[in-house]
Amino acid sequence: MDIQLTAIHWVYLAFIVFILALLVKRRDTTLICVVGIFTIGFIATETPEGSVAGIFESFIYATKELLGTIFIISIIVAMSRVLIITGINEMMVAPLTQFLRTPTLAFWGIGLIMFVTSLFFWPSPGVALIGAVLLPVAARVGLPALAVAMAMNLFGHGIALSGDYIIQGAPKLTADAAGLPVSDVMEASVPLVIVMGVATTVLAFWHMKRDMKRGAWRDGLVKGNRGTEDINGASSAISVALSPVLKKTLALLIVLSFISDVVVMFALDLQGGDATALIGGTAVIILIAVTMIAHRNQGLEETTSYLIEGFQFGFRVFGPVIPIAAFFYLGDSALTQLFGDAALAEGSHGLVNDLGVSFANSVPVNEGVAAATLTVTGAITGLDGSGFSGISLVGPIANMFSIAIDGGAATLTALGQIAAIWVGGGTLIPWALIPAAAICGVSPFELARRNLKPVLIGLVMTTIVAMFLV
Repeated sequence: MDIQLTAIHWVYLAFIVFILALLVKRRDTTLICVVGIFTIGFIATETPEGSVAGIFESFIYATKELLGTIFIISIIVAMSRVLIITGINEMMVAPLTQFLRTPTLAFWGIGLIMFVTSLFFWPSPGVALIGAVLLPVAARVGLPALAVAMAMNLFGHGIALSGDYIIQGAPKLTADAAGLPVSDVMEASVPLVIVMGVATTVLAFWHMKRDMKRGAWRDGLVKGNRGTEDINGASSAISVALSPVLKKTLALLIVLSFISDVVVMFALDLQGGDATALIGGTAVIILIAVTMIAHRNQGLEETTSYLIEGFQFGFRVFGPVIPIAAFFYLGDSALTQLFGDAALAEGSHGLVNDLGVSFANSVPVNEGVAAATLTVTGAITGLDGSGFSGISLVGPIANMFSIAIDGGAATLTALGQIAAIWVGGGTLIPWALIPAAAICGVSPFELARRNLKPVLIGLVMTTIVAMFLV
């Protein structure tokens, strides 16, 4: 695969490097992303009006891509609000408080619950399903909201999604692209997923405990919104009195409703967006039912109020993310959709994928270089914030390297898959980890910064292990 890089590739890469540098320095990147969109648009269209219009159109494109996540977060927050005001959430979380009694137990307990949940119907629905319930438990025992987001994020979008052993969406994509059986890639990924998972979670936990002890911890609450306190009800002075029996009954029915969702997901093989839609619809029904029971004659008006509050929260959280997502979506199919097929040369597979292929083709070949190349290639393809859009690319590259070094195709394929999903699937790219951040009321950028060092160290350790397994 010989890819000819053009000026638009190098400009896109330069902006990526600049944006990542600003993220590391804890600076806002919105302005730079808008400039990047304008510059890419000008190169693609060679007209100022095309590049200016492309800014707005890229925002629309990004909003459409993110709309499902915005809605599920908004609806879950709206539902959570009425459960908090009525005190039903207290009944729902009471059994969990017996086990999550300390910040340490809460961190690892929430992480493991998220891991198991994500294995069966992927992380985004899992965050929506358990986040609002477990956050109050964590707050009571002193675990910061940002640490809750880290635990859900690393265990769900990291460990569970990078292996994807139940739904098998990720290993099937990479295995098919590499011409390997899915079972081979899954088997080869087990030790790598374990190393990556243990390294990142232990390091993240250690950094959290160290900074909390030093007084250097910052929770990264989203400015201008309710934040964690309002999600878990700590700051709310409003309450609606319900009898203990009614609260217990409603709590049980709500839990059974979500359990039924899980059963339906298995029975109908619902995944991804379909699973999220089922949970979102259930949340709306719960919101309406509980509001009507609690507010009675005012139920019609209060239902609308809760929904408005939820959507205000959702769009407030996503507002600063849309311009950034718009820029990175240009690395995939958005570029040709917004600026036409002439934006890329014939045979191009998108800016991100072209850069990954070019890098893989420009390095010498041995076991160490092969493993490092697959990690970097996977990470680069994950920069579009999807994690899945580029993993089909690592299969052919892994196959190419395995021929050169006479073996290790499954291990290299699994390594590229893990790198792509850990970077783009929701632990480093801010808009990909929004579900966990939004549920916890923290900044996705602060969450990305917290994850950065553990994930990078984990990728290095996993790459080293892969070198010996190839």
